[in-house]
Amino acid sequence: MQSDNKLLSDLARLGQSAAGTIHGVKSEFEAKVRSHLENILKDMDLVAREEFEVVQEMAAAARAENAELAKRIETLEKEISALKKKKK
Repeated sequence: MQSDNKLLSDLARLGQSAAGTIHGVKSEFEAKVRSHLENILKDMDLVAREEFEVVQEMAAAARAENAELAKRIETLEKEISALKKKKK
């Protein structure tokens, strides 16, 4: 009976030790994979999400300004055309 308890105790200790080791290996593996992927992405010359969003907002503002300027040009062209017709 005593030897069974000792055996179970030893197995439990071994299981806990193995679980701790596996957790450590898992953490180390994840860190190495993350580091490797970061290096790959850095070499690909990709932009950060924040930078992309800033440029996207700038492009949207430029498109809106372009549309507004196109309307102003159209209005001015109509006014010029009307003035030319008046002079004739």
